[in-house]
Amino acid sequence: MPTTNITIRMDSDIKARAEHLFDELGMNMSTAFNIFVRQALRDGGIPFRITTDTPNQETLKAMMEAERIANDPAVTGYSDVGNLLAALKS
Repeated sequence: MPTTNITIRMDSDIKARAEHLFDELGMNMSTAFNIFVRQALRDGGIPFRITTDTPNQETLKAMMEAERIANDPAVTGYSDVGNLLAALKS
């Protein structure tokens, strides 16, 4: 079967990590990409669920900070938007 070349741009750190993983699995990047594409064709779509269920590190840090602030008795909280707006104006 004839083949063709493609060019993919990606972050160099991601590429290095992927190459390391695929090497441990006994394949190179080209083989891994071919497996992905063939499975996508079989499935008629991306062969895995794409979600935002798992927050990245920056989001996790923000969530932890928000929880810390929410539990800090020294931080003023507002349950009424009018009170919050009044406090912002003062």
